[in-house]
Amino acid sequence: MIGRLQGVIVEKQAPELLLDVNGVGYEIQAPISTFAMLGKAGSQATLYTHLAIREDAHQLYGFSDKAQRTLFRTLIKVSGVGPKLALAILSGMDVNAFALCVHNEDVSALTKLPGVGKKTAERLIVEMRDRLKEWQAPAPLWAAADQADRAVQDNMLLEAESALIALGYKPQDAAKMLNKVAAEADSSEDLIRLALKSTLGQ
Repeated sequence: MIGRLQGVIVEKQAPELLLDVNGVGYEIQAPISTFAMLGKAGSQATLYTHLAIREDAHQLYGFSDKAQRTLFRTLIKVSGVGPKLALAILSGMDVNAFALCVHNEDVSALTKLPGVGKKTAERLIVEMRDRLKEWQAPAPLWAAADQADRAVQDNMLLEAESALIALGYKPQDAAKMLNKVAAEADSSEDLIRLALKSTLGQ
């Protein structure tokens, strides 16, 4: 089992990055929250990893800390939750905020995460409740809730920025466009639409 990798980032395009470890390139998928903590291509990075072995492929998943990896491993044990959905959950909410939502049975907050419907949120609460008993939020409940909202907002901005870059905008221009309209949007789609509308002057 490959549990930890340290090397140089060769390529970085969410949700995948290529990490050079002593001349060997590892393709790793990671949540947006981990991408946000990584430097640019050419910089050093250390990731805690999980190796998933299937008949048709071996896939590495990377995380900025052990808590993220532990939650990922716990999530993929839940019925109907695979690695892709687990990465989406970790992209939109940090470990303590997720534990708080489960503890408070906050279905509404969980359904804000990409790919999580009401039934999935309810199943997550039921199956994760006992598994997360030992997780303690390090801040007051209101602070953790605010942190969850900020994580969702950050994920929206990253998704919108990636879409604008794919349309041909430079990263710095995309960031400026989104900052102007961030307060007016409730989703990444709204961000993209408002940013383009602002640029076109309509």
